[in-house]
Amino acid sequence: MTSSPTPTVLVTGATSGIGQAIARGFAETNEQVLAVGLGTLPPAEPNLDYKTLDVHDGEAVIDLIRPLEKLRVVVNAAGIIRREAEHDPEVFQQVIDINLTGTMRVCTAARSALAANKGAIINTASMLSYFGGGLVPAYAASKGGIAQLTKSLAITYASDGIRVNAIAPGWIATALTQGLRDDPGRSNVILERTPMKRWGTPEDLVGPTLFLASAAAGFVTGTILNVDGGYAAM
Repeated sequence: MTSSPTPTVLVTGATSGIGQAIARGFAETNEQVLAVGLGTLPPAEPNLDYKTLDVHDGEAVIDLIRPLEKLRVVVNAAGIIRREAEHDPEVFQQVIDINLTGTMRVCTAARSALAANKGAIINTASMLSYFGGGLVPAYAASKGGIAQLTKSLAITYASDGIRVNAIAPGWIATALTQGLRDDPGRSNVILERTPMKRWGTPEDLVGPTLFLASAAAGFVTGTILNVDGGYAAM
């Protein structure tokens, strides 16, 4: 039996939604992609393998990433949201641990390989990196933290030759936003403020992520790139 090629790209939270679209985007460029996440794993695809990883488990993160010597791109897309329940301090802590601390765990574990390969990290921020969310205080806090973590690691990792940036999705049609899209009143408010007058798709995040990982963005680090149909401009 031949072993799978060593991954050059790691995408967390990649069993569905934005993470999966980004993983497939890299695979289509002939990168060897390892897509990790929880739940039912999709079947392997050309240049794309799936594995289970809970970014809450620090030892599991280290064990998975340590052998990836050719790693040159990490995309942190793992995240959860627990609307309304996030006012419970225990739930708040769970969301922060997955969305923010989980991202830090992955970045820390991948630093050595990325330094050796002069690689790039792309984190996933949000429009709620800028705005509050009354029903989602933990999610908003975690995404505000992602923006500041991205800038901080960009400063620290620059001496290693690692660039660190983030994408900030606007309102994207995924399972996390299904409840909002099913509520005509709330959906209409979102669309009225979005200049492009539509919900984004996971595929809308692929091009910006590929750019930030590429040599074309060789002098770009510490940047939060909004991919929001103009929402933040209003």
